[in-house]
Amino acid sequence: MINEIDIKILNIVQQDARISNAEIARQVGLAPSAVLERVRKLEERGVIRGYAAEIDAAQVGFGLTAFVFVRTNECCSETDKFLAEIPEVLEVHDVAGDDSYLLKVRAKNTEELARLLRERLKNVPNVASTKTTVVLQTIKETTALPLEKLSENLEGSFAKGKPRKNK
Repeated sequence: MINEIDIKILNIVQQDARISNAEIARQVGLAPSAVLERVRKLEERGVIRGYAAEIDAAQVGFGLTAFVFVRTNECCSETDKFLAEIPEVLEVHDVAGDDSYLLKVRAKNTEELARLLRERLKNVPNVASTKTTVVLQTIKETTALPLEKLSENLEGSFAKGKPRKNK
C-alpha cells in the first residue's frame, strides 16, 4: 500500500531522479535512513522501475515524432517482439479498435520515417497495414504521473484524521 509519504517521495523523484536522499528527507520531514528504506522498498516492489535521463531528441538527431497505427492479421507475441525490437520505436501499445497496435516513433526526418515504414514495419510478421500521423509540434510530453490524484484519494478516505468505516 502506498501512503502519503510514499506519494511525496515519488513526486520528488519523478521530478528530479538525481536528487539526494538527504534533500528528499528534508522535503518530506523524515530521517535520511527512513527515506532510503522507503525508496528501497518502492524499488523492490517495482513501483520505482528505474531512473533515466531526459534527452532532447531533436538535439541528438531524432527531431521527427510520429504515431503509427499498425493493423495486423492476428496479434501474437512474435509480432509484439518484432515491433519492440525496432530501436526507433519508443513505445508499443496493444490497443482496442480497428488497429492492433499504436507505436510512438522517433526518426531523423521524413525520409528516415519512410524508410522505417517501408523496410522495417512492413516486414514485421502479420502486419497488414499502417497509418501514420506526423507530429508538427509537441505541446506536452512527460513521463510524470499525476500522483497528486492519489493524495486526493487518500485524503478523501479520512475524515478529521479518522479512517472512514467500510460499509
